[in-house]
Amino acid sequence: MVRIGLVLHPRRDSSAAVRQVERWTRTHGVELVAAADDVLRLGVDGVVPVEVEELARTCDGVIALGGDGTLLGAMRLVSGRPVPVLGVNLGRLGFLAAVEGTELEQALAALAEGRVSTEERPCLVVRHGETESLAFNDVVLARVPGEGMVEANLSVGGRRYGHYRCDALIVATPMGSTAYAYAAGGPVVSPGVEGILVTPSAPLSGISHSVLLGPGEPLRLELTTGRPAFELDGVLTGRVHPGEVLDVVLRPAAGLLVRIDGTAADARSRVKLSLLDLPLLPQELLELVPEGMRPRTEQATEPG
Repeated sequence: MVRIGLVLHPRRDSSAAVRQVERWTRTHGVELVAAADDVLRLGVDGVVPVEVEELARTCDGVIALGGDGTLLGAMRLVSGRPVPVLGVNLGRLGFLAAVEGTELEQALAALAEGRVSTEERPCLVVRHGETESLAFNDVVLARVPGEGMVEANLSVGGRRYGHYRCDALIVATPMGSTAYAYAAGGPVVSPGVEGILVTPSAPLSGISHSVLLGPGEPLRLELTTGRPAFELDGVLTGRVHPGEVLDVVLRPAAGLLVRIDGTAADARSRVKLSLLDLPLLPQELLELVPEGMRPRTEQATEPG
């Protein structure tokens, strides 16, 4: 890699991690760039400020410093020209990131030594009116208080499939199955499976369970009642009104995730997923950890 781009959480202070990456790139003959606003905000020397469009167009790889939202934003940014994206979790859970913030030094060493691999990930291509958008995790129609429930007709491959009446309707990739779809009672789907997962949240009538569609089956949602919020990868995009239509297809190999060979990232994600069902916050779990282990554990779970 000749040029690496940094994508940073918009509010979290990631300056310490940026300095680690900058030291590594400086000693390995790699140019490090980031959006001009991020460079100005952090004030870290050695990072070249560029326009976001240039970062997406010219980088050989991207390091995303933040949580899952930051990683998904990085993948969307380079989706027109997919390059490897390394996710570094500086947040609380971070299911998608390959490494934790405390493992950044080892991850950079693995990059230098070639002990890495990449995994392809699909995305959802969503057409709403004249607008086309991408989502690597999920597309959500969510009820807005006072605006009625989400009521929509589902068609698959041009054929009417069924009707939904619920608080939210989640269309997810396999990678996104561990996000909102899981919270709504949907299954965990292996990222190795190709398909589109449709899950209603708090269904009142109509289809009440998850539906897994094949990768070549385009779906259409036609809103019949309600004015729900429209979210892409957790980002509020607008509102959808009765009579409007969302067309969704799966685009294969739209992103590349970096995996560090020999790490326990997948096993760690399964543990994190199991913790969601416990009636405790992550920091409250520390009270159950022996005192001698707490400093290391506190550093790993410290909120950003």
